[in-house]
Amino acid sequence: MNYAILIDGGFVKRKIGSAKCPATSAGFKNLIDDIIALPELQAHHLHRAYYYDSAPLTSQEQKPLGGGTVDFGADPVVNRSARLFSELAKLPFMALRLGELSFNGWGIATKRMTKDVDGMTIKHADLKPQIQQKGVDMRIGLDIAALTLKKHAQIVVLVSGDSDFIPAMKFARREGCQLFLCTLGQRVKPAMLEHCDLLLEIHHR
Repeated sequence: MNYAILIDGGFVKRKIGSAKCPATSAGFKNLIDDIIALPELQAHHLHRAYYYDSAPLTSQEQKPLGGGTVDFGADPVVNRSARLFSELAKLPFMALRLGELSFNGWGIATKRMTKDVDGMTIKHADLKPQIQQKGVDMRIGLDIAALTLKKHAQIVVLVSGDSDFIPAMKFARREGCQLFLCTLGQRVKPAMLEHCDLLLEIHHR
């Protein structure tokens, strides 16, 4: 049977990387190689690996309370993400599916909110951007449906710990596809385990 590997990039970056040592394309390649080498997949054929993530925010926004202009495109994460996406795109049998980030204004940093005071003075340093990821979960769900209905893959290997994918997992199984789940050791809601056919044991390194 053919199988496809669907990688929730945001989730995996948190598991194989950190703020001090961000995830790299080499780390993702190692993960894919580890999945391919699993005994449960040895008798099957890799159709393609899919990587899902958001392109970084690059807009310039005015920060209230005299905070001036904030250039999100100047953040080092922009160049790092571009390099990661470029390197991942060059891996064999890899397809990138990129959503976007939207800027939804400014909010007060949670650490400034306390229950012990009736009020407080807000400065621009207390404001944090409200950024929302758009389109990534939808792309994963659509690809699970397309791979299943078009019979491109009879096994879907989902690398994520996000319970939002449960409806897509249930759909794939109803349509005759086997759903393998890889959580990289992350504890997940019982419903995710209920609606997968097999839990693949891989722990990040």
